[in-house]
Amino acid sequence: MSDTQFDQNAWLARIGYSGPVTPTLETLNRLIFAHSHSIAYETLDIMLGLPPKLDVPSLQHKMIAGKRGGYCFEQNMLFRAGLWSLGYRITSLQGRVVRGLAIDAPRPAIHMLLKVELPEGIYLADVGFGNLAPTCALLLAPQIEQETPHEVMRFIDVGGELTLQALLNRGWQHIYRVIPYPRYDGEYEITNWYTATHPDAPYQGNIIVAKPGPNRSRITMYNARVTVRDAEGHAEKRWLATEIEFRDVLRGEFGLNMSDQQIDECVAVMKAKGTGDAPHPFFA
Repeated sequence: MSDTQFDQNAWLARIGYSGPVTPTLETLNRLIFAHSHSIAYETLDIMLGLPPKLDVPSLQHKMIAGKRGGYCFEQNMLFRAGLWSLGYRITSLQGRVVRGLAIDAPRPAIHMLLKVELPEGIYLADVGFGNLAPTCALLLAPQIEQETPHEVMRFIDVGGELTLQALLNRGWQHIYRVIPYPRYDGEYEITNWYTATHPDAPYQGNIIVAKPGPNRSRITMYNARVTVRDAEGHAEKRWLATEIEFRDVLRGEFGLNMSDQQIDECVAVMKAKGTGDAPHPFFA
């Protein structure tokens, strides 16, 4: 990636960040917090028949200039471009999502992650998991309980793969297993195409949006259900009924720059293809 492809100033302005830009752990934590609170996790373009593009100009056009969100590949590739522009040393990784499943479930690698090398150690950065993405960098070491701006998190070793867990009201909930080997961007392209186009993936028929909220809360939208969960895991839920409510939530609470027509089309697709209020383990 050439320096001319990525507009660092536009990215920092988009996430409302005006702090130090030296490539330190403190800066990384501030950038993760700012990015995740400003750019929502969302998969709505897939509902509109538009599989995500992962090149840097497309990511900037959509998520920075267009003021939209994105899912894991989009979020972490944009964030990686930003970190590279600041001088961070990064290795691209993948993870096996086990949220709501057995911790050793034989899962494919469908999630993108970033490993950041710092003087303090090796850290994980991830702004693209949605309702449980860590809101600060996490030391990639097992059996250390780590405070974040939201949940307490830790890694445990499962067959050589560090498994991220979050402490919620039902105890430790596992999220994904980190594959410790570097990945090429071509592997993300293949996985992105699969997750965006396969008929059994949840994204084509379901409205899925998530964003960290104030006071350590998280807000998640799965079809008509909007859930606000506190850091201990207690959840308040409400259900949307009209297109106007969908527009207000997507544009207001999640900050998505979408037209009435786009939102109404997503609602129509949801009604035709979605799983309704059936829980999905990744977006519980």
